[in-house]
Amino acid sequence: MEISISSNVITITGNIKSVNDFQKIKNFLDEIITQHKSIVIDIVDSLSITSSVIGYLNKLVLKDGVNVQMRVGNSQLLNLLDDLALTSIFHAKKA
Repeated sequence: MEISISSNVITITGNIKSVNDFQKIKNFLDEIITQHKSIVIDIVDSLSITSSVIGYLNKLVLKDGVNVQMRVGNSQLLNLLDDLALTSIFHAKKA
């Protein structure tokens, strides 16, 4: 998994599958939200997302008041977010 940042946009390529991936994502998000209360997460091609990432994003939205917009490249992941009723919380849409 690779992560890049441009302003308030975090781009993730590769599969999100390990605790190490979660830690990287969390560290990058922590850095961004110090300056931005609205972030865009581009998940280019991951087939899945770990529950720890979902939980952390939920905390950012529901507790910290961060506006998250998620652009998802993989239809399977978008369907998963929809099945978990997270599409509206994360403003998830097909990239």
